[in-house]
This record gives sequence, structure tokens and C-alpha cells, in this order.
Amino acid sequence: MMGRSGSGKSTLLYILSTLDRSFDGSVLYDGIDIKKMNAEKIHATRNKDIGFVFQFHYLLNELTAIENILLPARKANQLDQKESFARELLAHIGLSDKAERLPANLSGGEQQRVAIARALIMQPKYLFADEPTGNLDSANGKVILDLFERFNKDYGTTIVYVTHDKEFGERAKKKIQLMDGIIVN
Repeated sequence: MMGRSGSGKSTLLYILSTLDRSFDGSVLYDGIDIKKMNAEKIHATRNKDIGFVFQFHYLLNELTAIENILLPARKANQLDQKESFARELLAHIGLSDKAERLPANLSGGEQQRVAIARALIMQPKYLFADEPTGNLDSANGKVILDLFERFNKDYGTTIVYVTHDKEFGERAKKKIQLMDGIIVN
């Protein structure tokens, strides 16, 4: 999704990702309206089927990089099954040597890459990302784009992202342009 600041991109992303359920209309996951899901069902859906990358990383300061990545797996009681995959993700994003570091000992770009790996650890059906490469240099931005494309190809993950980066936007299979809260293209 692309559009000027204030065009509604982030709002639409939050609605589609179930993080905002105060809207008119319906969003269906597996045929179920998210507004009709109870708290337990919506949390289970978010943890299992949905990954979200915020503009700010929201890492837990007391957890190491690997522990932050594995947080969704811990919630799903899949910690043992996901640890090697978490380390594979760390290697892919170039942070294998920083697995045991706390967020305070990582740069902002490194923290963002850890947050992206956390969003992918459960191999979600859907990944929603709000400016996921905004805090990254071009080389690391490319690494993340490649990783997203790999998840789409290998796991069938549908990826919806907001970007102002024209190169990132051009790599998308479909483009949505928003203006003043309306999809115009």
C-alpha cells in the first residue's frame, strides 16, 4: 500500500490485521467476521496466523534478541520446535552473532530486523508490515524484501505492507494506492 501521509494506509493495515476492530463493515478470516470473534479466538488467530511489523520495533528490553523472536512461539507452547528456525531467521537477517544481546545493545536497524523475525517465526498465513524497511539501510532493506518474497513463495504467506520506498513498492505483486481514506488504484 502506498499513499501520502494521512491517506489511511496504516489505518487500513490495522483493520486488516485485526488490531483495530472499531470500523463499519466486515473483515473475514476463514469465513469468520473478526468482530464476532471472542477475545480468546482473536488472540489465537493473531498469534498463529498473523504476523505484524510495526514502524517501531516494540521489543521487550529484558529479553535477548533470540528470546524476543521466540516470544510468539512461547505463547503457543512451541518454543522447542521453533528455536532452530529462529536461529535460521537470525542468520538470514545477518544477526547470528547478536542472538544473546539485549535490545539496548542493538542498533535501531538491528532491533527492527529482530522485530521482523519475530513477526515471521510462526510462519504466518498473513504478514502485515507498516514501513518495515523505513529504519534500514538499502542493503538490509533488500535482505528483508528477499525474506518476505521467500515467505510468500515457500510458505504461501500473504504479505501486505505500507511503504514510501518506490523500489519496495515496485517489487509488490499488487499495489494499492490510497488517497484521503479511499482506495484509488
